[in-house]
Amino acid sequence: MRIKLRLPPRVKVLEALSAISDGRIKELSDKEYEVTSSDGTRRYNVYVDLEKKEVFSTDNGTFYRNYVGYPIIAILMTKGALPFNPKLASALKGINWRRINELFKNYAKVESYIKSLLKRRGIEPEEIDYFISIVMNKLRELNLTKTPR
Repeated sequence: MRIKLRLPPRVKVLEALSAISDGRIKELSDKEYEVTSSDGTRRYNVYVDLEKKEVFSTDNGTFYRNYVGYPIIAILMTKGALPFNPKLASALKGINWRRINELFKNYAKVESYIKSLLKRRGIEPEEIDYFISIVMNKLRELNLTKTPR
């Protein structure tokens, strides 16, 4: 059974950029990937079929909560299906997302923390908000479904 995926928490767009800049994405085939978590303890199996608009990932957000998880967002960015911001990605390099997520236990608080970190790295919150909004709009247009794997 295919399930229509919901939009992710906004901060997942930034987490996806971080995965790209850290080089944590391994392409296994044209539709299958492995994405390593920011602390290196987990590996997510990801499937993306853009023609059918079908995706799957073993990350918690996609697997259990039925939203487009950051591993899928990262793959879509690398494939050119979603916008990519190299400046923002570079500023997000090396962040331990798992530690921050566990510390705050609230995605809005995580986003606020990351924005303050990026401000210290020279990126204004308005630039971050603008980028997140264009990615979220494009994700909405893609209208992805989760396929069983």
